[in-house]
Amino acid sequence: MKFIVRLMAIAMICFMAITASGQSRQLRKTDSVFKLIVKAIKVKNATTIYGLISADFQKNTKLADFRDYVANTFFMKGELRKDSLISFVNNSIASYKLAFDNDNLMLSIRLDDNNKLEYFKSEPYNVLRQKTALVASSNPLINTQDKKVDSIARKYIQKVNTVGLSIGIIKNGKTSIYSYGETVKGNHKLPDANTIFELGSITKTFTGTLLAYYVNAGKVSLNDPITKFLPVAVAANPALKDIKLVNLSNHTSGLPGLPANFDLQRPYYSDNPYKNYNKQLLFDYLQTCTLKSQPGEKYLYSNLGVGLLGIILEKISGKPFEQMVSEIITQPLGMKTTVQHLYPMLASRFVTVYDEDGKETPAWDFDAMAAIGSLKSTMNDLVLYTAANMNTKATSPVYKAINLTHQITFKNDDIKIGLGWHIITVNHKEYYFHNGGTGGSSSYIAFDAAKNFAVIILSNSVESTDDIGTTLLEKLDH
Repeated sequence: MKFIVRLMAIAMICFMAITASGQSRQLRKTDSVFKLIVKAIKVKNATTIYGLISADFQKNTKLADFRDYVANTFFMKGELRKDSLISFVNNSIASYKLAFDNDNLMLSIRLDDNNKLEYFKSEPYNVLRQKTALVASSNPLINTQDKKVDSIARKYIQKVNTVGLSIGIIKNGKTSIYSYGETVKGNHKLPDANTIFELGSITKTFTGTLLAYYVNAGKVSLNDPITKFLPVAVAANPALKDIKLVNLSNHTSGLPGLPANFDLQRPYYSDNPYKNYNKQLLFDYLQTCTLKSQPGEKYLYSNLGVGLLGIILEKISGKPFEQMVSEIITQPLGMKTTVQHLYPMLASRFVTVYDEDGKETPAWDFDAMAAIGSLKSTMNDLVLYTAANMNTKATSPVYKAINLTHQITFKNDDIKIGLGWHIITVNHKEYYFHNGGTGGSSSYIAFDAAKNFAVIILSNSVESTDDIGTTLLEKLDH
């Protein structure tokens, strides 16, 4: 039996909100509950853990069943010798490694607003084996930067479940691009600056730029209510009346990560989960939905919110998402290979993508939710895009829109965000940041415009690039 509260999000397209400067307030709360779980495991008291779960969780889970589950999962592993934090995703889900005498487990938990467990999932902790041979690379290993990049990249690309990696560094007026691995497993072909990867949630920064563009053009205001742009039947839902456009872009709408009818798309593909979720299903959900928090008051990462923003922008412009991106952003910036749909001439440059086990998996397709993660791009194009984001002096419409996306629209003790772009702190330094992922890709952008310094990473493996991205910031920004 599995005691798991269903996550209303697709994990691979989430934003990781953990900084290198210390724990967030929410993580401290989660840690305090985790310590109680650890104490209960050590004294083999499942009833204590049951008392930590939420009322809704308890309603669906009998105490006797839970005690059996905990005993079989944890108590039979021997003594708990060590525990450590692995990750904290979306300022919400904390994953910990539990090292027992006889086995290692990963426990993931999430708290509700009352600091009770609403998510509790254990699974084997698998230490990934390393490739036996040194993976091919274009890194010349000439200077200090080259050697630092290589030592950090090797920790990622030598894992058995990773395949290809492209790293871009902008520093001191120079751009360096490093390639590792393969575009397709076994083809012995390094990715290069024109190889096409999935961007995942980095797409959301493009969506934020589109919103900023139309704000600057006087077409909309950030404070316009979303009901102004929705069908009458949808706008009639009183839960939606206080949501503003800005709330969709900065994840403060109160909407959940994904709509409750997400699995009703037909057909539904677990390895291509957004393919058939259409506008009608989205509007059907919005007609009767309720919110998790009051709009504007709380950060809750929402693919649904940004997906809805994309639909509203399509209504405002009368153009599909991909066309808006092309006309407003990529063409003016000279980005020639950033697209949603690959036409035949580009398809041969697109990588094959791989899941957590290193097995080939489909690239993701999008319908109504295109604005959250549908774009594909190259390192060359992302260098241009990142450089544009660090150019604070240009005054053409696209640059003005980009500058607006950097203005802080929401902040609290844990989160600071503009339009799409998050601001993270690493070694007491702030960077504009977004990461991304699909079922077989991982991506990362972080930059400091004042220093004209940036780190860009693209991978055709689902294995997260966040750790190497943060480490590159730590080791190269000086």
